[in-house]
Amino acid sequence: MTLSKAHRETSRYPDVIPFYIIELPYITRNMREEYKRWLSEAKWDLDTAKILHENGRYNASIFYSYQVAEKAVKALLYYINEAPWGHSVRILLERYFEAIRKHKDEELMNIARELDRHYIPSRYPNAHPAGTPHEAYDSSVSKRVLQAAEKVLKFVERETLERA
Repeated sequence: MTLSKAHRETSRYPDVIPFYIIELPYITRNMREEYKRWLSEAKWDLDTAKILHENGRYNASIFYSYQVAEKAVKALLYYINEAPWGHSVRILLERYFEAIRKHKDEELMNIARELDRHYIPSRYPNAHPAGTPHEAYDSSVSKRVLQAAEKVLKFVERETLERA
């Protein structure tokens, strides 16, 4: 995409493409590339969450599991050309279902609520009345959250296959 001479001469930021002149095919192509990048990172984080779980780093595994779901759903939003703002897996999924005009999958929404509950407490000591996050989490919670993240990732992969 080339910028006009007038834009280059008058703009404070001559090399920045203003959002209002970007052509739709450019946006769609780049959103699909973003989908791939975010999904790849979600899969990488899943491997990381498993390694952390296997090594007894349960709170860190839980946080990475959360990241799997968040990044996967953000990838899904990129896939349908929606901007994925925010961190709540539940809110991101609600945006997706609203955008495609489909009823929410309640089981998936319950999984998202479970994941959202761990976003802050898995990392910050002041989210607990006493102790630290690494003392607050155990293998069973870590495994449950890891499985929840895998379900979200599988949902995203199914949805994108259906829309391909």
